[in-house]
Amino acid sequence: MAKDYYKLLGVEKNATKEDIKKAYKKLAKKYHPDLNKEEGSAEKFKEISEAAAVLGDDQKRQQYDQFGTADFSGFQGGAGGFDFSDFMRGTQGFGFDFDSIFDSFFGGSGMFGGGRRRRGPRRGSDLIYDIEITLKEAAFGAEKHITIPKMERCDECKGKGAKSDSDIITCPECNGAGSVKHTRRTPFGMFQTVSACRTCNGEGTTIKNPCRECHGSGLVEKTKKIKVEIPGGVDDGTRLRISGEGEAGEKAGPSGDLFIRLHVKPSDIFERQGNDLFMEMPVSFATAALGGEIEVPTLDGKVKMKIPTGTQSNTVFRLKGEGIPSLRGYGKGDQKVRIIIDVPTKLTKKQKDLLEEFDKGANKSNKSIFDKIKGSF
Repeated sequence: MAKDYYKLLGVEKNATKEDIKKAYKKLAKKYHPDLNKEEGSAEKFKEISEAAAVLGDDQKRQQYDQFGTADFSGFQGGAGGFDFSDFMRGTQGFGFDFDSIFDSFFGGSGMFGGGRRRRGPRRGSDLIYDIEITLKEAAFGAEKHITIPKMERCDECKGKGAKSDSDIITCPECNGAGSVKHTRRTPFGMFQTVSACRTCNGEGTTIKNPCRECHGSGLVEKTKKIKVEIPGGVDDGTRLRISGEGEAGEKAGPSGDLFIRLHVKPSDIFERQGNDLFMEMPVSFATAALGGEIEVPTLDGKVKMKIPTGTQSNTVFRLKGEGIPSLRGYGKGDQKVRIIIDVPTKLTKKQKDLLEEFDKGANKSNKSIFDKIKGSF
């Protein structure tokens, strides 16, 4: 029975070349003999390669769809008339670039030659440090000092890892290439792959006499004190970057960065909304009724605020410019003050008498209002 190439690749009969390429790439990575050592993986890999070679060529696909076989003239060799060597030679006749597919598996510039790029100095890792600050510090900025453990460049060898420059030698295994080629004879032809040299880990060099301080890594763990300048106007979750204060890079590579993540503690008085501040201010009944002047707390100290005669509870006043400065360096928010009438819970006899007398007068002056309410029922 003829093989069902569409079923082997898991694609529909109307699949495009791109669909076939993606399906083959996924299956080839799964069944490639160098990646899958299970029994039968080599045969499975050969089958999917045969299917991709046929369906990837317009003429062969047309003949396969018409006659249901891949045993065509000009396509000889191997089981079912499939020549794996012809298939693996690249793009000629197959409609897409199989060489580029294998690039992603083996990291080289093609599976039939080309080298693996040698690893040079690598940038160090970034670090994140969390700092808790007050709302006042968030508004006006602050200076903090932190102590962090991190990997830093070895002073003894300047990050090279060797006792001296002469101790850094060309890797004898790969002759400085950083990669080695492996050629294997398989039932379907010669197969060559390129992989990183295990002796030098792709560096191309090895160390004859490692540095005694860092044992050849070029890095040592240290604890460092760092000054953090927090600008005014930051908010909860703001991240600051201190360039070059992350961990040192390998092989004298550049250091990473240090990121400071800020957490603003909730305030007992103020609620922040953007660059504005909101607060509630208790005011005595007498002050609200007669008017007067009160002291209101702000982030920058107390300020005086006028209360007009007859101020009602929940009236909101604005203190312009008493909010949070803009992080971008221009303008400030406002402070909104909501007035809450403070009703006393305990009164002396004299206070009660005065309030009762006041209430009688208030009822007479507001009689028309009460009549309207009474009449509505």
